Amino acid sequence: MLALAKQLPGISRLVLGCMGFGGSWDNQSTTAGQRQQAFSAIDAALEHGINFFDHADIYTLGKAEQVFGDYLKQAPQQRDKLFIQSKCAIRFADAQGPGRYDFSAAYIMQSVEQSLRRLQTDYLDILLLHRPDPLMQPDEVAQAFEQLCQQGKVRHFGVSNMGWAQMQYLQQALAQPLLVNQLQMSLADIDWLEETVLTGMAQGAQHHFGYGTLEYCALHGVQLQSWGSLAQGRYSSDQPQPTDQATALLVAQLAEHYSCSREAIVLAWLMRHPGRVQPVIGTTKPARIAACAEAVGISLSREHWYQLYVSRRGHALP
Repeated sequence: MLALAKQLPGISRLVLGCMGFGGSWDNQSTTAGQRQQAFSAIDAALEHGINFFDHADIYTLGKAEQVFGDYLKQAPQQRDKLFIQSKCAIRFADAQGPGRYDFSAAYIMQSVEQSLRRLQTDYLDILLLHRPDPLMQPDEVAQAFEQLCQQGKVRHFGVSNMGWAQMQYLQQALAQPLLVNQLQMSLADIDWLEETVLTGMAQGAQHHFGYGTLEYCALHGVQLQSWGSLAQGRYSSDQPQPTDQATALLVAQLAEHYSCSREAIVLAWLMRHPGRVQPVIGTTKPARIAACAEAVGISLSREHWYQLYVSRRGHALP
C-alpha cells in the first residue's frame, strides 16, 4: 500500500505529470489544439484509473495549471474525484535577481494563491517545495504551511529533491508531517541504488543522491515519488541509442514475458522496490498513458529486477 493511501484513500498507484500541458514555455497563449491535448490526457488517465495529477507553478510558465483549471471549469463535478498536487519555490531570473529558489513565507503564500486561481479550485491536496533553498528558514516555512492549512487552501505538504537531513531539519519546525518526497528515479537514473550497493566503496563516492534518504522516508511514512520515471523513453523506444540497446532489448523481452507494454516494465521495475515508489509519468499521449497503466498489474520477479539493474549498470555487481 502507498504511504499516501492512509491520508488520501483511493489515490492511484501512478501519477500523471502535467508539465507537458499548455504548449510552449513562453508567453504565447495556449491554442485550442493544445487545450484539447491536455483534456484528452486527463480523460485517458481517469479511464485507466489514474486520479492523481502533479503540477508546478512554473510548468509552461503557469499555462499547465491554467489548462487544467479550464478542464475543471467545464467538469466541476470531477474535482472531488481527483487528487491535485502542485509545487512552488523555483523562481526564474528577473529584474530582482538570477534564477533562484525561494522558501520565504510570502513567496510560498503568493505561489499557492496563483496556483489555486489558475487551477480554478479552492484547495490543493498536496503542496511540494520544488527544490531545496539554501537560505531556508524552517520556522518561516512552518508559518506559511500553518496559515495555508488553517485557511483550507492546502491539505497536505511535502518536498521534492531533498535528502533526508534536509527533510529532518525542516520537519522539526512543522506541525504537519511531510508526506511526499519527489526524486529523480528511473532505470536510467540509478544513483539512488548505486550509493546503497556501493556503501563504503571508492566507486560510491561519485553518487550524491543522499545516502539514507530512502530509509528515512520509509521510517517516517513519507511517500517516495519518482520524476523522470519513464527514462525519457530510452528503453521503450523502437530505436534506442546504441548504449541503451542491450537494456532496451531486455525490456522488450520482459514485456513479452509478462504480456504487457515496454513502458509497464520500466515502471514496474521502479514499483518493485520495497520503498513503494509512486511513479510520475510525464506524457500527454493517451496510448502511452494506457501503456503505463499496465504497470499496476505487474510484479517483477527478483531475478528479472536484478537483470534490468545489472544491464543498466553495464557490468556485474561487486
